[in-house]
Amino acid sequence: MDLKEIQNLIKFVAKSGASEVKLEMDDVKITIKTGSEDDGRTYVQQVPMNMPQQQMQQAPVQNQQQAPAPAPATEAAAPKASENDNYVTIKSPIIGTFYRKPSPDKETYVEVGSEIKEGDVLCTIEAMKLFNEIESEVSGKIVKVLVDDSSPVEYDQPLFLVDPS
Repeated sequence: MDLKEIQNLIKFVAKSGASEVKLEMDDVKITIKTGSEDDGRTYVQQVPMNMPQQQMQQAPVQNQQQAPAPAPATEAAAPKASENDNYVTIKSPIIGTFYRKPSPDKETYVEVGSEIKEGDVLCTIEAMKLFNEIESEVSGKIVKVLVDDSSPVEYDQPLFLVDPS
């Protein structure tokens, strides 16, 4: 089951009003739980069926906030490498949900054109209900934001382009 099918299933479950759905297929078991009325979030647990029972209980859980229109970054959306030779790419250190703001009512951490220093917070990535602030490892100027707000991101996925000059 690919990411697109899982996202469509999450949307369907969220709209249906069900509080929990379990789906078992040949190679994978998926549990989707909707959050309480307080947070309105949907959580997904995906476990390979060939895992031993003891490891299955310790399997990582990927939590994902239900976004109105999730749009994961694709290779086609990433700028060409020849244009980016002089830029530093800041990548996601973890899997989770990318947020440009510390909270919905706050300003974004950085915009295109923002001057940043090493250690400045660039974004937040939520993983397993933990909000991880992602800090810059370089100083420079933000040239491009490569991921939409509230989108799922993968490990090592490019997030920002920075001009270090």
